[in-house]
Amino acid sequence: MTGAMYAAIAGLRTHMSKMNVIGNNIANVNTNGYKSQRAIFKDAMYTMYSSGSNGTSTSGGKNPAQIGYGSQLSTIDINMTTGTYTLGNNTECMLYGDGFFLVGDKDAPINPNDPNSIKTLKMTRVGDFGFKADGYLCDGSGNPVYGFLTTGVDKDGKPIVSDQLVPIRLPKLTTEKDAQGKDQDKIAYPVVKDNAGNDIPLKDATKDDGSELPFAQIDGIKIDPKTGAITGSSKDTDEIITLGYLAIGNVTNPNGVTHEEGFYYTAGDGAGDLNVSLIGSTAKDLGIEYINGSLFNQAGGNTQSEKMKIGSAGGTKLMAGALEGSNVDLASEISEMITTQRGYQANTRIITVTDSMLEELVNIKR
Repeated sequence: MTGAMYAAIAGLRTHMSKMNVIGNNIANVNTNGYKSQRAIFKDAMYTMYSSGSNGTSTSGGKNPAQIGYGSQLSTIDINMTTGTYTLGNNTECMLYGDGFFLVGDKDAPINPNDPNSIKTLKMTRVGDFGFKADGYLCDGSGNPVYGFLTTGVDKDGKPIVSDQLVPIRLPKLTTEKDAQGKDQDKIAYPVVKDNAGNDIPLKDATKDDGSELPFAQIDGIKIDPKTGAITGSSKDTDEIITLGYLAIGNVTNPNGVTHEEGFYYTAGDGAGDLNVSLIGSTAKDLGIEYINGSLFNQAGGNTQSEKMKIGSAGGTKLMAGALEGSNVDLASEISEMITTQRGYQANTRIITVTDSMLEELVNIKR
């Protein structure tokens, strides 16, 4: 008889867990980039009251008889569908479909020979980006945004894009002599390769005395929704320049990402591989195929070192000048809250009825 009471207690626990999930969803109904969660129940363990049989030549079979012990929480799923949008400024953006923006520390340990090193970066759906006083493009929490920087322009004026995944930042400004010997301002793009073409850490050109160059004054900065290119107008040289391209992270299982504090996610166990892509164009369109160069043979071996391949974002679209809102359906959450409340009440009723039956039992008189 007390089995019913224990089953009801298990039901109370699972319904309370579901109510916690619902409460969190409703609390974040207006949180930018929030992805709603859903609690899934499963029935608990069973005891075998009587086993089943297949029957004999003289008698038919019978079904097993089992008694269950309530319910328990199976999974708490994340609904990664795109939420509504709210208007933002020119450097803010949102994603339609799968995909995440990549943010992290300025010196995140991205190892070109280890594709898993990219998992040290955090992923977010909230593109509240802006250039800060230190020249870096950061989100609202001050985390630098990762992408591919422009390192110069070719003879046709087309941007030369680095193949290294680095924080996006403003170029510096240098002064050179023109043909008449007059000082002329010139954009000093970041250097990411040495003269031999070898990959080096991101750095800048410096003045003759070794001091730092000032940041170029860029206004009218905006993000192209078709390519993810970040462009602006230089106040010093009166030219339109491309600062770089936003990187998009795609995981094998978007619903398997791990939710961190705030609106950040990590590609932990269950998410699968984390790949880098570009909006609206492949790396080949920009003249790059792999992060930090092409494949090469390892010394003393015939195998090739593994590289992080850059591809297209596929069906993921970018919307500039907007921020993604919450995808919580308030009507559905209220309905779930009502059914969860009734389920909780029913389980409390089982405890009350079981207690009454036990009371009758102990009060039996001869």
